Amino acid sequence: MPNFNVSPKKEAELLDRMRLLKVAESDLEETFVKSSGPGGQKVNKTSSCVLLRHIPTNLQVKCHKERSQSLNRFFARRLLLDEIERKQNGFVAKEQKQIDKIRSKKRKKAKSGRAKMEASKQSQPDKPESE
Repeated sequence: MPNFNVSPKKEAELLDRMRLLKVAESDLEETFVKSSGPGGQKVNKTSSCVLLRHIPTNLQVKCHKERSQSLNRFFARRLLLDEIERKQNGFVAKEQKQIDKIRSKKRKKAKSGRAKMEASKQSQPDKPESE
């Protein structure tokens, strides 16, 4: 595994995730292209944008998040693993956890809203009947 200029912990997490999703480094085809967007002369002169393709699934990601090629290589692998996980499971574990959290909050809010509405109905006096 090449060095990505990230902390060893992040690199180890990436390797573990690759093992978990059964993605080998040999399954990846990596090419470098010139970036576009902010960065000035640096991005116009160097090929810091990473184009990563997973050969078995033919999934492809392009990453030019940073000016550094090594960081873009790391981020491209993370993006590719997200896509592979989404294809295998239908979702990414982090996204699913966040979705569940939002659903839980909405349930609590709806429940408390119904309770308040019931309480306000009971506390209102009856309307006088018209003659």
